[in-house]
Amino acid sequence: MVTREQLIEEVFKKYCDPELGIDVWTLGLIYDLKVDEKKVFVLLTFTSPFCPYGPEMIDTLREMIKERGVSEVVMEVTFDPPWKPTEELREMLGV
Repeated sequence: MVTREQLIEEVFKKYCDPELGIDVWTLGLIYDLKVDEKKVFVLLTFTSPFCPYGPEMIDTLREMIKERGVSEVVMEVTFDPPWKPTEELREMLGV
């Protein structure tokens, strides 16, 4: 059985936002993560509601999770609250 920690380390910290080049975990795009025996629920957001890479990101993350033996992956996108970079991220991004 996959654990929450494995998903964080092996999926979310490995998948980089195509535009920003920083992993989705560090960016804070993952709002919630629930793992049970064969099901994973992910509540996530994008850096913008108009993110052109959103559908691709969801598909790739879903496949990366399924590769770890998970039979059902539910991905829910929300913009409440809207994503906002932390001060640390702003420094990393140079803004």
